[in-house]
Amino acid sequence: MTDPNAIQPSELDQLPDRDPEETAEWQASLDAVTEAAGPHRAAYLMRRTLERAEGAGIALPKLLETDYVNSIPTAAEPGVPGDEAMEQRITAWNRWNAAAMVTRGSKYGVGGHIATFASAAWLYETGFNHFFKGKEADGSGDQLYIQGHASPGIYARAFLDGRLNEAQLDNFRREAGGDGLPSYPHPRRLPWLWEFPTVSMGLGPLSAIYQARFNRYLANRGIKDTAGSHVWAFLGDGEMDEPESTAALALAAREELDNLTFVINCNLQRLDGPVRANFKIVQELEAQFRGAGWNVIKTLWGTAWDELFQLDTTGALVRRLRQVPDAQIQTYQTRDAAYIRQDFFGADPALVELAKLLSDDKILECFHLSRGGHEARKVYAAYRAAVEHKGAPTVILAQTVKGHTLGEGFASKNANHQMKKLTVDEFKNMRDLLELPIKDSDFTDGVVPYGHPGADSPEVRYLQERRAALGGPAPARRVHPVAPLPAPAEKAFASFDKGSGSQNVATTMAFVRLVKDLVRDKETGKRWVPIVPDEARTFGMESLFPSLGIYSPKGQTYEPVDRDQLMYYKEAKNGQILNEGITEAGSMADFIAASTSYATHGETMIPFYIFYSMFGWQRTADQMWQLGDQLGRGFLVGATAGRTTLTGEGLQHADGHSPVIAATNPAALSYDPAFAYEVAAIVKDGLRRMYGEAAPGEDQNVFYYLTVYNEPMPQPAKPSVDGVDEGIVKGLYRFNTAESAGITPPANAPRIQLLGSGTAIHWALKAQQLLAEEWGVAADVWSATSWGELRRDALEADEALLRGEERVPFVRQALQGAEGPVLAVSDYMRQVPDQIAQWVEQDWSSLGADGFGLSDTREAARRHFGVDAESIVVAALAQLAKRGEVKATAVKEARAKYGL
Repeated sequence: MTDPNAIQPSELDQLPDRDPEETAEWQASLDAVTEAAGPHRAAYLMRRTLERAEGAGIALPKLLETDYVNSIPTAAEPGVPGDEAMEQRITAWNRWNAAAMVTRGSKYGVGGHIATFASAAWLYETGFNHFFKGKEADGSGDQLYIQGHASPGIYARAFLDGRLNEAQLDNFRREAGGDGLPSYPHPRRLPWLWEFPTVSMGLGPLSAIYQARFNRYLANRGIKDTAGSHVWAFLGDGEMDEPESTAALALAAREELDNLTFVINCNLQRLDGPVRANFKIVQELEAQFRGAGWNVIKTLWGTAWDELFQLDTTGALVRRLRQVPDAQIQTYQTRDAAYIRQDFFGADPALVELAKLLSDDKILECFHLSRGGHEARKVYAAYRAAVEHKGAPTVILAQTVKGHTLGEGFASKNANHQMKKLTVDEFKNMRDLLELPIKDSDFTDGVVPYGHPGADSPEVRYLQERRAALGGPAPARRVHPVAPLPAPAEKAFASFDKGSGSQNVATTMAFVRLVKDLVRDKETGKRWVPIVPDEARTFGMESLFPSLGIYSPKGQTYEPVDRDQLMYYKEAKNGQILNEGITEAGSMADFIAASTSYATHGETMIPFYIFYSMFGWQRTADQMWQLGDQLGRGFLVGATAGRTTLTGEGLQHADGHSPVIAATNPAALSYDPAFAYEVAAIVKDGLRRMYGEAAPGEDQNVFYYLTVYNEPMPQPAKPSVDGVDEGIVKGLYRFNTAESAGITPPANAPRIQLLGSGTAIHWALKAQQLLAEEWGVAADVWSATSWGELRRDALEADEALLRGEERVPFVRQALQGAEGPVLAVSDYMRQVPDQIAQWVEQDWSSLGADGFGLSDTREAARRHFGVDAESIVVAALAQLAKRGEVKATAVKEARAKYGL
């Protein structure tokens, strides 16, 4: 339901009524039908009438669209509280400094964007002055998703506010010196200012929806009162072409996220030219959002248009505005009054007559300058209507001019996104337009000066007073001082050390069992956030449904079909599991919101997102990068991992490369555990590092990626030798030797070291037996839990050596003294184990599942890729033959023996 005190655009009409009495009669007829036959009959008649009108060729907006006019009529606009003249001066300073910063930086060739903020300045300034709650307000404040290309304007405001200085502005896009400003909103680079990375377009709107949803999740679970927090997402109209931008619109409407507002800067331009050259992007977006169930507010025209609409007694002006494509609207921005009279008004006799009443200056004011997104009064009305609307999220479609106030060389030009600077003369024209007290003599040696009215000026005092009233500076990121989470009881982890005996257990199931124990922990259990994209049963997680509940803001309004079963499908308003349906992108957005809650809300949450490994990194690697930028913490779990473990599913399900992609992310700690006790040890260490007492020098702002398998195997007990736990965490330890495995090799038998990760270690163990029994070769088997962490450590050791520090990579320490060559094998591309080859002193070779996957049994697939036990034996013999330790004919004999 809509708040009765909120603005109701439908109560008034932006357009004049030629015959109010006739209109009243039609409305009375509709009321009579509704009263006599009910609302359904009235709706039926209205639909049929609209269909008849369309069939007769009468121009009417489609059902999901309204006319190309403002949603909030002028008469319904509230006055802007505060000093509008003062806000105009503040905005002028920010416009100037944003353009100056990018222009001054252009001499270094580092780029930058001027035109985006120029078009959106009032969209931000109105929010900063009147709506955006800071982190010092009650609750968590608002969450602001700033359009990436508008960052210069945000820096300019922080400069005016005293949060940045001139030297920092001059280091825009030059961070290597340590006091620079990142190009776009990057929390990892400027963590006190930026909260959300947004410039990978499409991810901002998606993340904003799931952030608003997660705010409700925290409240419904009783963890944090987030009623005072509002999510604002500033987007470009061109950005809405990204599929992620609109992927979750239905979710936001379905869950009635009225704590969310999209502000789409409709300057009608994308990077190369018009967004919809032959169409109208505003109308398209209105239909899309309205169809998804959003509240839509259009803020298109400025006050200069009010007179034109009042003169439009025939509706010809509105019809013409609906007809003109966006690219032509842009053309009017650059043409003189005569052209506009002929091309726009000349298209209809009624408009020809209307244009006779308008001066050339009036026409140019309307078509060159007057847009709803450039006026504080229009923007304020839209924002107030948005925050007061209840029951649905709101999108504001604000029409602007890209490059507004930057001069004729910028405004609406197709190339303005790539234009990085203004000339001195253009700056002087801009100064005069903005009425700024900057003298010609301030342009020393042709360098544009920064402008600042003074730390104690009325402008700065006003700005700071407004922000103080709204809860402090914005945007801002705050990491609240919270105590480390207590470690869960040791028994949850130790239970895996003894192995599974004769029971076959897949590592996917081992992970799920571990989580089931951890969510029962009295101290930290409620902070776990299980996330799954409609594959919980695949991963054996259905047992968590009745105990934890699946989150739904509606609770469970139906009786589940399986209610009589032990593991029935249970939804609850305070449910803990986020089961998102078939959307890896949505699930990752969930994960990002939960993993950064420690900063956004001061509430530490422990998310784990479990997914088909093939559909994790491959599909959403960009969001993993966003996660790293946003300093997220948590556990990503790639289940049904490997190229050969998922029988029968085939090419697009067979993951042979996710660790390769994971290795590209500096914030990802990637593990490929082979055994249940390894899974437990890695999760235990992750909880310590990310949420507990991190060791000195350890970065807590990391996330763990575990690959786990659906292949049930006997789980061995943890070896009772020193260094196993350290080796599991660092990436490598010796699981057994030929002798400890019960093998008695011949005296002086050749020896080889077999390194295996994940499920491949079982092939290595079988190969160990074959090598000893059939070829007289002793093999030691090592579990390589993390090729990536071994490489990371080795790279750090190399860097230390360049600084003159003596440091030996862990992989070299672990393998020191190991006899014979090294043969590494995994269920992934050879590139995965080959990450560490250059730091291994022994002779190196590797096996892997390179190429496309295929449908078959596990055994057949492994033989196909040459990674099964028999293939390992042949590769081992080949290594030893090169060294002259076995006969060269042994390789050929082995190939024949095993049918390779």
